[in-house]
Amino acid sequence: MTQDISESYFTEEVLNASTPVLVHFWAPWCGVCRLIEPLLYQFQMESKANLKLVKVNADSSLHLSNTYRLRSLPTLILFEYGQPTYRLEHVSSRDELRSQLKSLELTLTQAAAFR
Repeated sequence: MTQDISESYFTEEVLNASTPVLVHFWAPWCGVCRLIEPLLYQFQMESKANLKLVKVNADSSLHLSNTYRLRSLPTLILFEYGQPTYRLEHVSSRDELRSQLKSLELTLTQAAAFR
């Protein structure tokens, strides 16, 4: 299951993480957010990339929502060494999400090979 974190743990769990962290910004009223969560969990379990997946309720984390300029939900942001390096907004289909996640996985595994 995906770890749900609050603003108070964001620095510890995301910005100070030693591995890349994919943050799923969501809200309880967002149907697409709930729809993609199983796909994200499956991606995390099957991915060859060393990746941590967390979710943040954008409605109860307004400071983070403003800091990362969330314009729509769901928004996925990849953080590496505390910096946002990848952003995905406007998910229109499961196939598109799968494609984007496969591309992300490839990028992460290639980057890990150079470390």
